[in-house]
Amino acid sequence: MVQVVRVEAPGGVEVMQFVDVALPAPGAGQVTVEHRAIGVNFIDVYFRSGLYPQPLPGGLGKEGAGVVTAVGEGVTEFKVGDRVAYCDGPPGSYSQARNIAAAVLVKLPDTIDFETAAAMMLKGLTVQYLFRSTYRLQAGQTILFHAAAGGVGLIAMQWAKALGVTVIGTAGSPEKAALARAHGCDHVILYREEDVVARVREITGGEMVPVVYDSVGKDTFQMSIDSLQPFGMMVSFGNASGPVPPVPLTALKGSLYITRPSLMPHIAKRERLVAMANELFEMVSSGKVKIEIAQRFPLSQVAQAHLALESRQTTGSTVLLP
Repeated sequence: MVQVVRVEAPGGVEVMQFVDVALPAPGAGQVTVEHRAIGVNFIDVYFRSGLYPQPLPGGLGKEGAGVVTAVGEGVTEFKVGDRVAYCDGPPGSYSQARNIAAAVLVKLPDTIDFETAAAMMLKGLTVQYLFRSTYRLQAGQTILFHAAAGGVGLIAMQWAKALGVTVIGTAGSPEKAALARAHGCDHVILYREEDVVARVREITGGEMVPVVYDSVGKDTFQMSIDSLQPFGMMVSFGNASGPVPPVPLTALKGSLYITRPSLMPHIAKRERLVAMANELFEMVSSGKVKIEIAQRFPLSQVAQAHLALESRQTTGSTVLLP
């Protein structure tokens, strides 16, 4: 028997229930992964609340790292004892162990421990596609990145620095601003106290920025649009403050572009998943990107982890330990 988190209906943290289930042998194309660490991400809140619908009852969690303990028919790339990590597949990483398709797994290099892997797969691969695919950053550019001290933000600050990019970041408190600076953010705007658009104009000498990365959503959308230079791109990749209301096309004054990317289409093909993961592993193994794990909770305290995340009390990454 293994302990897993189940959700019978969408709602608040109270809908997450612990149940013991018998884990069958892995099916064809699957392996059994015994989790050593589990990543916590805002997408988990969306699945729990019902913003992202899923069949119910269902699991939660998209990200985990651990050891392969059984291999199903037809699996040739993995064997028992392999160290692996993932951030795809149906929700269900909030568990001591699970069966999952081998196609979504990547092997962990010895230089990366389980907690680091669980803390970085979804966030790190998100930064990889944002910076290398959605809008390919070039050395010498200046960008605006909201939530600079969050889990994605701290990775992004370091990755941008490695690329030679100047980052204007936003943060909600002086403590978070200091953390963002410590991870490479060049200019930090306290968005609750300062006029973000005016500060971007001041920092860029009136040029504004070619791209804004915005995972906050409703609270920052308009300031993001207003911070773009002509032909700039607004990258909306999350809604921590709530979904953005409908926007008329006339809002995109200045021949602006807007996109709503997500990670899953980027890693749907295995060869691309492996290539993206290898680039992430190289950045982390080289020391250019360090993964900040600021919160650790036992799996039994998953409700507290979600409450901390939703209240924006967290910095860096959060992991659950089974």
